[in-house]
Amino acid sequence: MPEAPRNLLEENGLVIISGDRNSKALQFIEDVTSNAGDVQERVLAEILSRSASVEYLQRHGLNGCTDKETFKKVVPVVTYDDLKQDIDRIANGDTSPILCSKPISEFLTSSGTSGGERKLMPTIEEEMERRSLLYSLLMPVMNQFVPGLDKGKGMYFLFIKSEAKTPGGLAARPVLTSYYKSSHFKHRPYDPYTNYTSPNETILCPDSYQSMYSQLLCGLCQNNEVLRVGAVFASGFIRAIKFLEKHWGFLCNDIRNGTIDPKITDPSVREAVSKILKPNHKLANFIEAECRKESWQGIITRLWPNTKYIDVIVTGTMSQYIPTLEYYSNGLPLVCTMYASSECYFGLNLNPLCKPTEVSYTLLPTMAYFEFLPVNRKINGSLSAKSRNDKVDEQELVDLVDVKLGQEYELVVTTYAGLYRYRVGDILRVAGFKNKAPQFQFVCRKNVVLSIDSDKTDEVELQNAVKNAANHLVPFGASLIEYTSYADTSNIPGHYVLFWEIGLSSGATPVPPSVFEDCCIAVEESLNSVYRQGRASDKSIGPLEIRIVEVGTFDKLMDFALSLGASINQYKAPRCVKYEPIIQLLNSRVVSNYFSPKCPKWVPGHRQWCTVD
Repeated sequence: MPEAPRNLLEENGLVIISGDRNSKALQFIEDVTSNAGDVQERVLAEILSRSASVEYLQRHGLNGCTDKETFKKVVPVVTYDDLKQDIDRIANGDTSPILCSKPISEFLTSSGTSGGERKLMPTIEEEMERRSLLYSLLMPVMNQFVPGLDKGKGMYFLFIKSEAKTPGGLAARPVLTSYYKSSHFKHRPYDPYTNYTSPNETILCPDSYQSMYSQLLCGLCQNNEVLRVGAVFASGFIRAIKFLEKHWGFLCNDIRNGTIDPKITDPSVREAVSKILKPNHKLANFIEAECRKESWQGIITRLWPNTKYIDVIVTGTMSQYIPTLEYYSNGLPLVCTMYASSECYFGLNLNPLCKPTEVSYTLLPTMAYFEFLPVNRKINGSLSAKSRNDKVDEQELVDLVDVKLGQEYELVVTTYAGLYRYRVGDILRVAGFKNKAPQFQFVCRKNVVLSIDSDKTDEVELQNAVKNAANHLVPFGASLIEYTSYADTSNIPGHYVLFWEIGLSSGATPVPPSVFEDCCIAVEESLNSVYRQGRASDKSIGPLEIRIVEVGTFDKLMDFALSLGASINQYKAPRCVKYEPIIQLLNSRVVSNYFSPKCPKWVPGHRQWCTVD
């Protein structure tokens, strides 16, 4: 990614002199992690000093204090729902200093949702520089393990997503869309470590087909120059390979003739690609021969032979894609470089060539003020900490430098952009330390039961969606006895699967297939906007499937759980299953299955907002 702007680098003692970039960046990491406690105290004091007059902190009685003790005593630990009224005021055009003394420049839309809509995270102009600072540290770290990356290019599949405007006129868009559209990205200075095969125009193309096609075309044309490949999420990178499987014939035709397929109509994309694309019969024949082979195992190293690693997120729910990535890459290293969210950019992986199961992130003390709420697990692996709506004892939270090795915590942040003691919802486990800064493994997203791409569906939301759908069975004398679910990623795109056990009243007629299809649609229409966007716009999620199982299946499932040691007094049917033997048991008793016949309704932004052209 592009290097950080000069002014913020200078503030952090990171003035980059030609030829000295990597050592300065590594020294910066060394300095801030060695003094993590002092840096955190300074960051909190700076945030509170700048925000002394904001309405939110005055409301809670901070009265201009900047010390940690007073802050923890009077400012509550909160969730998004606690802030929603203030955020709505800003979205509706209130420009007074409600949460932050500096003007809110835009909202970053989270993949998490509230009331079925994306959460809106306020941000300020300065945060773009802070995010860029973290990006500037990635390649100096990587260069320690894989030298020579400045001698070639990276083939990264990067995309923008739809955005909206709030009633008050502020943009509301995903954090990466904001970044790719910023001058920091579009007008970044040349840097051999961030030299990509994709021209900016192909990344910024709003049409997902044209963007994917043109980025693949450019990547194939420069195949021998590619030293690393990647995307944001593992699912996104696999979608690119699946796209190649489907469209390699057209891509080879373009490379052979030096022309661009007529389906690519965006003038700026055609102009940018034409500067790279030249007739190359030899390359086209090579790609065609490889793609015609029966097996696509190792296709990445076959088409891009100099590739050293794949740069994608494979932690959390993305770990389900690791076997597919290993198949396509012949076991190339899978690299997770950084940990970030819409709320804040947190830290980076200082050992990027580690196994995916060993990935840990060092939180940089300069990014925000971090606190940690201890979490305990029950024997079955479920979380037994307070729910996000429960009252939290502020005394439970510990500072960054006080976490304990092996303990799990929920991350709580105070940011420069107006979040104070905000529960992010990520569960982290302390895996080690870099000097005095802890290194965390990402464990899970709290309460999420289903996820394919950036979607996150929790148990309550799934229950409500299933309840709405089951109402379609009532006119036929049928009812839903029990259900469970799982995320099926055996095909790309993956999709949600619901296992339903149906009961029929005496004399009832069979439920028509069209009714079960209506049930599929009803579930999808009831799920959050991130899921619906993935289905309707991004095409990153496939149609939802309902599999009807034999009567008595969930009794068999309970018997299986009891045989593994579960208590009959405490057993309840799981709402999501991941254990392969259980999935096999359920599939062995499927009598019919149905798919959603159409995409659910979705428009950018919240329901009442206008979209951006």
